[in-house]
Amino acid sequence: QVHLVESGGGLVQAGGSLRLSCAASGRTFSSYAMGWFRQAPGKEREFVAAIGWSGGDTYYADSVKGRFTISRNNAKNTVYLQMNSLKPEDTAVYYCALKRGPFLATTEIGYDYWGQGTQVTVSS
Repeated sequence: QVHLVESGGGLVQAGGSLRLSCAASGRTFSSYAMGWFRQAPGKEREFVAAIGWSGGDTYYADSVKGRFTISRNNAKNTVYLQMNSLKPEDTAVYYCALKRGPFLATTEIGYDYWGQGTQVTVSS
């Protein structure tokens, strides 16, 4: 089993920044991709960003492109999401997810393990 634990969420004013972390533990794989998704109240969960095993390939939702940056530290089994210029519409529970294999995915069905989520609230 794989355990994913997110941290770094909180309350921030519009225009501010937060850095989310997701630490993986338990069963290990030779390679895995990681993704971030979010779910706002009353809405479906949506893709935010993903990163492949090497860290060289990343992909972002149009809504966060240029504001969010995904990165990873394989030695620490941790993925990060740096969120800048936050907007009230970024308010959501943010989930990290792990996909076996080196290549990233942008849909939920591509991921095998999920964290419990961390709340991000952006006030106007």
